[in-house]
Amino acid sequence: MPTISQLLSDSIRDVPDFPKPGILFKDISPILSDPALLRHSMNELTATSGGQKIDKVVGIDARGFIFAAPVALNLEAGFVPVRKKGKLPWQTHEMAYSLEYGENIVEIHKDAIQPGESVLLIDDLLATGGTAAAAIKLIKQLDANLVAASFLIELTDLNGRELLGDTPVNAIISY
Repeated sequence: MPTISQLLSDSIRDVPDFPKPGILFKDISPILSDPALLRHSMNELTATSGGQKIDKVVGIDARGFIFAAPVALNLEAGFVPVRKKGKLPWQTHEMAYSLEYGENIVEIHKDAIQPGESVLLIDDLLATGGTAAAAIKLIKQLDANLVAASFLIELTDLNGRELLGDTPVNAIISY
């Protein structure tokens, strides 16, 4: 009988040369369209809290939102979005970063997390680590206690963990 991780991994579709030539995109749409697989992914990501009390779950724009909001509900925590620049309506902190196919800026509301709150960061994919590292810097600017950064997928050959410093990193599926 396959493990949950294997069931999830077997459902991910490879899309070559997306969004640009040379990139092998990991398409999670088959997981999202299957209620059982979607529930399994949420449960696996929720478990990465290690049973610690979590006050806020931070999700990274945009696929991270899909996973982070239900994980927040599972943990009876608040949900905080980290969005691309210009998408949040209130006062923000911002952080620039590089990713495997360009550059971007992400933001978080200045009042989204209170000092000392325990935070779990969630995203769908850890690749080069640029986006997650920027989100971690934003969380730390708010003086939060970052418990871990958890991802549905990690592309280990891209060494994204290296940019995340001493933050504990969890991945449900590794390629």
